[in-house]
This record gives sequence, C-alpha cells and structure tokens, in this order.
Amino acid sequence: MERITSFCVDHDLIVPGIYVSRIDGDITTYDLRTRVPNTDDLMDHITMHSMEHMLATYMRNSAIADKVIYFGPMGCRTGFYLLIRNADHAVVLATLKNALSDVIRHDGEMFGASRKECGNYRELSLDAAKAEAARYLSVLDSKEQTFSYPQ
Repeated sequence: MERITSFCVDHDLIVPGIYVSRIDGDITTYDLRTRVPNTDDLMDHITMHSMEHMLATYMRNSAIADKVIYFGPMGCRTGFYLLIRNADHAVVLATLKNALSDVIRHDGEMFGASRKECGNYRELSLDAAKAEAARYLSVLDSKEQTFSYPQ
C-alpha cells in the first residue's frame, strides 16, 4: 500500500512552525505545527478542541475566507491542518497571524460552545485557546517561516 504524504516526513526533525504538507492542484495543505512531535508536550483535548473552534471561525471570516477549504486538528495533538485554495504563502501566513491575534484578543463567548452547535460543547476553554494562540504566534514571529520541512 502507498504511504500517505504526511507519513513520509521525518517527525523527529519537525519543530513548531508552518509547513506546506502537500499541493493538490489548486489546494495547498498547510501543516500548522504548534508542538514538537513525539514529546510529552502535546495539546490536551480541551486546548485542541478550543483552538479548532476559535481559529477555524476567525480563518473562515478572514480576508481569505472564500479560499479556506478545511481547518482541523491533527490526531497526534501536535498541530492543525489548513487547506487553502489558490494559496499565496505570504498572505496565508499574515492571515493566520491576524487570526491568532484575534483569538488572543477575543472578548466574548467561545464560538460554537452550545449543545446545538457542538458534539462535545462541555470540553471547551477560551483561556486554553488564547494561551495556545499566544504560544503559536510567538513561534511564527520568532523566525522566518520557509514553509519547508526540516531535512
């Protein structure tokens, strides 16, 4: 059986950042790596779920909203996938940083935090989302992002 693209990356070399995981026609899959793989420093379920609600909402309401195909967590709890149509890396990165800042500054209710809107609405924390957004934004601001996996 053919290995999927994400299994072909050496996860022992990945550090937090943003990477192009694959390009399929006009759709680019970004690996938004917030944590170092294969360590004990993984997102807990509440943090991962909360970031999904907040960051997905802000990305889907951003200047590139019409290009967002999908945003969701990685099962390994080390980041998220973001699929964008006709992606421009610089624009995606700037939009992502703005959305992370929006999460940090968010003043109000958590998006989608009711029983009608979410299948596990009791497992959400705005404080957890804000902390993870701040953590990831500091990574993205700390160095130039090349969008390529380390080799």
